[in-house]
Amino acid sequence: MKKKWWKESVVYQVYPRSFRDTTGNGVGDIWGILEKLDYIKSLGVDVIWLCPVYESPNDDNGYDISHYRKISEDFGGQNAFDELLEQMHKKGLKLVMDLVANHTSDEHAWFQEAKKSKDNPFRDYYIWKDGKNGGPPNNWTSFFSGSAWEYDEATQQYYLHYFTKKQPDLNWENPKVRREIFDVVEYWFEKGVDGFRMDVISLISKPEGLPNTKYEKFQDTIVHDYANGPKIHDYLKEMNQEVLSKYDIMTVGEGPGIDLKNGPLYVGEERKELDMVFHFDHMFIDCGIGGKYDPQPFTLNDFKQVFTNWDDVLKDKGWGSIFLGNHDFSRMVSRFGDDGRYHQASAKLLATLLLTLRGTVYVYQGDEIGMTNVAFDSISDYNDVETLNAWKEAEQQGEDMDAFLSIVHSQSRDNARTPVQWNDDKNAGFSKGEPWLKVNPNYTHINVAKQEQDPNSILNYYREMIAFRKANPALVYGNYACLDENHGQLYVYRRWDADGDFLVLHNFSDAPQTFNADLKENNYTLAKSNLNTNKLNNFSLDPWQSKILKIV
Repeated sequence: MKKKWWKESVVYQVYPRSFRDTTGNGVGDIWGILEKLDYIKSLGVDVIWLCPVYESPNDDNGYDISHYRKISEDFGGQNAFDELLEQMHKKGLKLVMDLVANHTSDEHAWFQEAKKSKDNPFRDYYIWKDGKNGGPPNNWTSFFSGSAWEYDEATQQYYLHYFTKKQPDLNWENPKVRREIFDVVEYWFEKGVDGFRMDVISLISKPEGLPNTKYEKFQDTIVHDYANGPKIHDYLKEMNQEVLSKYDIMTVGEGPGIDLKNGPLYVGEERKELDMVFHFDHMFIDCGIGGKYDPQPFTLNDFKQVFTNWDDVLKDKGWGSIFLGNHDFSRMVSRFGDDGRYHQASAKLLATLLLTLRGTVYVYQGDEIGMTNVAFDSISDYNDVETLNAWKEAEQQGEDMDAFLSIVHSQSRDNARTPVQWNDDKNAGFSKGEPWLKVNPNYTHINVAKQEQDPNSILNYYREMIAFRKANPALVYGNYACLDENHGQLYVYRRWDADGDFLVLHNFSDAPQTFNADLKENNYTLAKSNLNTNKLNNFSLDPWQSKILKIV
């Protein structure tokens, strides 16, 4: 297996709007990231993934770009960005930006031209179709509820938008569109950016003829109709050949619809497409027929099977991404841990899991202090367009809205977007003004300042675990084998190479557990645990305990 800097890296994701506001306008900015660079560096991470800071009307908080080469003044403008890039490189940190290439804002100059007339030179930059039977061209729905088509009165055609109606999809069939995007990528690489996280990149190739979907479950529609289109690999190979291969950078593609069968096609080293993808098998694990706002129970066996299956299909062929949360999902300790009685233990367990699996590790801002979901009293306190659209649709369908608010509490993307909790001052030290999104009320006891002072805090455990991973390459490149596929409370696996051999045990339950295996317990010594209570038996674990045992 080829060794690469990005395989060994730990990536810290910054959602700038919620990170740190230095101006008092309630919106985080680049100067706030600069202010906290030493903090980020202190974690031991190598790369910052910066969510979009381009010019945007913010219908989807920056994922609707109106100018690909301009940094929004909302975040500090170009001077702030240049300073950030310079200071990061001085501190040995690399910068990965977001590339949103499936769609633009409807306020982008290309779309403003495209909608003027059917024969405008930019018309074919987007996907326009005539309606059928007095309605949209097909039955596709948006990721954010409602039809994926918007009617344009002036030209009497519909345009496609997988996301909001202010995010029209680009037509990648048009070579001019591909050239435009490649030029944007090259522009940022020439400025010194170290890579791109490519937003919903699996969706850029549309199916021929845009047929109706026949699937009841939206996740199936994504896999079979929206993602993995017939020319997706042609486009990615072309991007790699034209731009990516010319720079020492990293690429990670966000991949809704990417599964075990087609995943290796995106990241196979010999295929020269992308370095990694984010698949969502574990993140959509609780989605019912109605998607994420129709949550269904799942088991630990379901969960660990995802990691085992993906490690198996990628070993010796490509490279994976290891993450449990980001700006689009609930807080990981609330979703996969226990954010009540076992908040600290389970947050540390999840950190241990992240940092002992094979693949590049991604840590989302605030997870390093165990930030949790928020339960706002009213839908009026929520900002996320996906949440608000789902609420509106539920109202129209006559659902029990009190019950639906409980679903919002667990599923809303705003769970991950509440401001970072720096201290117990007003607004958690995020802003001196009114935050764009309310702060989670638990900031008074979950915050960076408090955890800096506590050697046993979640924050300091993240630092320890990142350092431990870096000191043991077997946890980066080593083999993986799950040893307890059918145990309902334990997740146990071995990581090993020629230089190191580890047994990693996690107890995902509120009760003590013992791993019963045909292993000699006295062959192992305890190398790391998330709890200070160490049972005499290496294979016994307290509730929400993780142990890393080293073979002796």
